[in-house]
Amino acid sequence: MTDLLNPVERTALLTAALRAAETLREDRLYEDPYAARLAGEAGPQLLAEVHTATFPPDRPRSLPSTPDYNAIRTRFFDDFLVGAAQDRQMSQIVLAPSGMDSRAYRISWPDHIRYFEVDRPAVLDFKSGRLQGVAPRVAHRTVAVDLTADDWESQLIDAGYDPTLPSTWLLEGLLYYIPEPDTHRMLERVAAITAPGSRIAADVVNAAALSLPHMRGLLDVFANWGCPWLFGTDEPEDLFDRYGFSVEAKQPGEPGADFGRWPDPVPPRDVKNVRRVFFVHGTRR
Repeated sequence: MTDLLNPVERTALLTAALRAAETLREDRLYEDPYAARLAGEAGPQLLAEVHTATFPPDRPRSLPSTPDYNAIRTRFFDDFLVGAAQDRQMSQIVLAPSGMDSRAYRISWPDHIRYFEVDRPAVLDFKSGRLQGVAPRVAHRTVAVDLTADDWESQLIDAGYDPTLPSTWLLEGLLYYIPEPDTHRMLERVAAITAPGSRIAADVVNAAALSLPHMRGLLDVFANWGCPWLFGTDEPEDLFDRYGFSVEAKQPGEPGADFGRWPDPVPPRDVKNVRRVFFVHGTRR
């Protein structure tokens, strides 16, 4: 069934393989008992390509450590979602896109939470087949629609989402794969159906990460898969502010986004021409 997934969707198998590998570590930052089955055979193959590019045998590593980055990102957004769910006024969580994420199955959620996973039908069909017999630990609804479709909002509402109530949105592993106009349109559309007090989180790279020569090895892997990185910003706070979100952007390795795992120096924000990844998180005004 992996041949039914487009190149960007197949990167969800890479994420699952990374989470499966993290789960086997003694110093793991989280445990995902479903990651290996979600990764299937294709996920480890994709991970092997990334590992070869990231950790070349003949020279020192110059690329960001993908395993450490993914572990920190997953734990950071785990904590973000779990923290949001503790608010009794927060009754809705939306993952858009959901990919091979298993948080609905591996985390215990409060009874007041409705949990929506939005992704293309092929992705959700693949995922449900891999998780056959596993019950979600939350009131769980899937919305089988492409996020580029004109009506995904109405389909989400038809599934039980209430745009008048506070919600929490996670846009994980999305924004750097879509062109800049689509990023702006995505944030505009999310803002239009989120009530004040809603929360949002996302990961995004900076512009230099798309062009620095030493990033070429990793960028080429994704480009060769058919899913090049297309968008980056050096001012993520301004990007989200434009659509009514007050956010903070943390880099892996900074306090609250380290967990003892980030192996590289964290350059100050005023240093130019360095690669960066941001974990953006905040609220709808």
